[in-house]
Amino acid sequence: MGVPERPTLRLSVTFLLLSLGLPVLGAPPRLICDSRVLERYILEAKEAENTTMGCAEGPRFSENFTVPDTKVNFYAWKTMEVEEQAVEVWQGLSLLFEAILRAQALLANSSQPSEMLQLHVDKAISGLRSLTSLLRVLGAQKEAISPPDSTPPAPLRTFTVDTFCKLFRIYSNFLRGKLKLYTGEACRRGDR
Repeated sequence: MGVPERPTLRLSVTFLLLSLGLPVLGAPPRLICDSRVLERYILEAKEAENTTMGCAEGPRFSENFTVPDTKVNFYAWKTMEVEEQAVEVWQGLSLLFEAILRAQALLANSSQPSEMLQLHVDKAISGLRSLTSLLRVLGAQKEAISPPDSTPPAPLRTFTVDTFCKLFRIYSNFLRGKLKLYTGEACRRGDR
């Protein structure tokens, strides 16, 4: 008899390797479909949001950052093809990644950077890299492939933020909203 496998340990090692941006051999091909995986990233985003809530009017960015609108019209979302949902999620993740990288640069150039803020920014960058890798494995397309006679998809709705508090709130809401809805639907369709 072999030694029983410990799924919790395997999942922890997988998270560690993914957070470092390394490919994970032997990892389940649809790891993002395990609700615990996405919940881990959502929890980290919520922690960052909660940490910065006390400083709602805290240090402002020297410029505004464009982020995705996190509001979801559930009727419109349900009528979208999963490929269209994927494009919206990719665009949103891309905007968030760009905004968080710019926030990281501002922190690096700050005269007194907050270690806690830096930790959450670093975790967000690592989390976005891992989520991107997981979505690629899921087969999500960055761009919708549509017939030549069809109308192009509507542009992603966006707005701007000027504080870490607002940035982390959007990050948390995006993961809990559009990303979770998309992965749930993509995983269901993949199981058929």
